[in-house]
Amino acid sequence: MNQAEKPDLSSLTISRDQRKSDKPRSKAWRWLSWTIILAAIVVGYFLLKNNVAPALQVETATVSLLSGTDASAALVASGYVVAARKAEVASKGTGRLVALNFEEGDNVARGQVIAQLDNDDIKATLEMYRAAVLKAQADSLNSGRTYERNKKLFASGSITEDVLEQSEAAFLYSMAAVAEAQAAVAKAEVDVENTYIRAPFDGTVLTKNADVGEIVAPFASSASSKGSVVTLADMSSLEVEADVSESNIQKVKEGQRCEIILDAYPDTRYPAHVKKIVPTADRSRATVMTKVSFDQKDDRVLPEMSARINFFPDDSQPSSGQRATAIVVPNDAITSRDDKTIVFRVDNGMTNAIEVAIGRKLGSQTEIKSGLNVGDTVILNPPGKLVSGQKVANSK
Repeated sequence: MNQAEKPDLSSLTISRDQRKSDKPRSKAWRWLSWTIILAAIVVGYFLLKNNVAPALQVETATVSLLSGTDASAALVASGYVVAARKAEVASKGTGRLVALNFEEGDNVARGQVIAQLDNDDIKATLEMYRAAVLKAQADSLNSGRTYERNKKLFASGSITEDVLEQSEAAFLYSMAAVAEAQAAVAKAEVDVENTYIRAPFDGTVLTKNADVGEIVAPFASSASSKGSVVTLADMSSLEVEADVSESNIQKVKEGQRCEIILDAYPDTRYPAHVKKIVPTADRSRATVMTKVSFDQKDDRVLPEMSARINFFPDDSQPSSGQRATAIVVPNDAITSRDDKTIVFRVDNGMTNAIEVAIGRKLGSQTEIKSGLNVGDTVILNPPGKLVSGQKVANSK
C-alpha cells in the first residue's frame, strides 16, 4: 500500500479547548440547583399548609347588640328566686305518720293540721293522768275534812297539838298531789298536741318529705326516720338572691331600682328594688349576696327559678333606657395576650386576634366599646396557643 492511500486520521484528533467545554458541570452549580429546589418546597409548604392542615375545632358565638333596659343597666347579676319565709315543718314528737292532709302545691292556713302521728298510747296516758287527778282530789277532800274536824277538837281540848299538825300536813300533801296530777295531765295534753303537725304560717306546700306509715322524729335522730314532713313557703315573700362580685358591689345600694328577668320567661320583666345587701362576702367566689324584692309579680314566679337582675344607675330613666344600645360578646370570648385584651375573630375560616376595649360586665356578657362589630363571629374559650392565621372550624 502506498502512502497516498493511507487514511487521514487527523480529523479524529480532539482539541484541548473542546475537551474543556465538554466537562461535567461544577459542584457549585449542583448545590445551587438543590438549594433552589428546597426553597421552592419550603415556599410551597407555607403557601399550602393552611389548605392542607386540618382545621382546629372551636366553639364560636356571634357579637350581638343589646338595647333597651338591658343596655342601660349599670350592672347585671344572676341569682335564684327564694322564699324569705320558708320552713321545714317537723314534729316535736316521735311516732308513725298516720295522716298527711296536703300534697305539693296545696295552700294551707296558719294552724291547720298538715299531718298527724299515731297517738293512741299518749291519749291512754292522758286518761290515766286524768284519773289520777280525780283520785288526788278525793284524797284531798278527805284530808281536808279531817283537818277541819281536828281544828274543832283541838279547840275543845279533845286532841293534842301534834295530832292537829299531822292532819294539817296530810291535807297540804294531798293538795300538792292534786297539783302534781294536774301538771301530769297538762304535759300529756301537750304530748297529744305534738302529734298534730300544724302550719306555722299561711303558705304553700313545696315538697312532701314523708309518707303515711313512716317514722317521724325530731332532727331525724334515726337513720330510718324523717326529720320533716313537708317544706312550706310563704309565696308572698318571694325574692331573688343574687351574687354580685366584690369589684362591682359599689354599684349597688339598698333601695336601688332594678328589674328581674326570669330565665323561664325572658320576655317578661318584673320591676324590683334592692332589699338588702348582706354584710359579708363569700371568700371562695369573691361575691356578696344581694337580696332583691319584687315590686310586682304573678303566679308564674316560683321558688328556685333562675333569674337575671338588671341594676339601673340612679339617673337612668325608662325612656332613655329604651334608646340605649350596647355591643356585647360572651365573657368566655375575652382573653389576654401580652397584657392586651384580645378577642379572636373568625374571618373566612381563619383566626384574627383583635384588640378590644371592654366596658361593663352584663351578667354572662361583656360590653365591647371598640374593636368588633355586630354580627362578627368570635371564638369562645380560645386555647392558650391560639394565634392569628390559624384555620378553624366550628365544633357542633
